[in-house]
Amino acid sequence: MTENREHGLIFFDGICNLCNHTVQFIIKRDQNDYFRFAALQSEVAKKKLRTINGEQHLSTIVLLENGKTYYRSTAALRIARRLSGLWPLWYGFIIIPAFIRDFFYQLISKNRYRIWGKLENCMVPTAALKSKFLEEK
Repeated sequence: MTENREHGLIFFDGICNLCNHTVQFIIKRDQNDYFRFAALQSEVAKKKLRTINGEQHLSTIVLLENGKTYYRSTAALRIARRLSGLWPLWYGFIIIPAFIRDFFYQLISKNRYRIWGKLENCMVPTAALKSKFLEEK
């Protein structure tokens, strides 16, 4: 898979209810059609993330944007910056050191299955949304 610098690539936990709802939230507010998505459990994500830095981050949101990789709260804030409405204001929290932001991010992340649960079946995008999701070719 070649790098697509026209789109930000979001890798998310495909079995997490919170993560899937977050993807749907992003899609509704991505008026410039900037983001593309893949579940962290997919072969596309595993191959792409392995080629980036030799590691796999299968427990956090990952944003690949302009050749750079962002994780946890930094990824979330950079995503918010591109959404419509007032959501870009959240990017102001980027001034808080990442270790502080990530502490709160990880509190939610560690408890996401317990609070929001897991999907029994992975989300299947509609035909209209299929182009937003990366798949193995």
